[in-house]
Amino acid sequence: MDHIVYLDYKDNELHHLLAGEKTMIIRGAMGRKYPYGELNINDVLYFTVNDGSQIVRSKALIQRFTYSDKLSKDESMALVLKNQKALCLKSRLLNRFGGKRYIVLIEIKGFIVIDPFKFTRSAFGNMDDWLPVGNIEEVKI
Repeated sequence: MDHIVYLDYKDNELHHLLAGEKTMIIRGAMGRKYPYGELNINDVLYFTVNDGSQIVRSKALIQRFTYSDKLSKDESMALVLKNQKALCLKSRLLNRFGGKRYIVLIEIKGFIVIDPFKFTRSAFGNMDDWLPVGNIEEVKI
């Protein structure tokens, strides 16, 4: 399965991946939402930044993932802080994800820069930050 994953532009998440400082992606919500329960080891993650460009510039594989049970605000923050070295979150994102009831932690491997390509969101009605595309070739422009 291929996924398009949005990285935060303001907090420069792509830079931290490129520098090897960031080795884990996080998603969190008050309810169980995608990608909760939908990941597999070796799924391919294609990365884009949330700057409106809709350009993929890098990819990696899922090495391991963890879905949390329902967490209290304190438990959620503790889980995020425990994984902060791999997440490399700035305070804005740390506060955004700390306190969510459900957390998904995704360890990646084989991060590489690829030839950039544009993609279309037309098959996805929602404006989410994680798109389950199935086959990346089907969304390339």
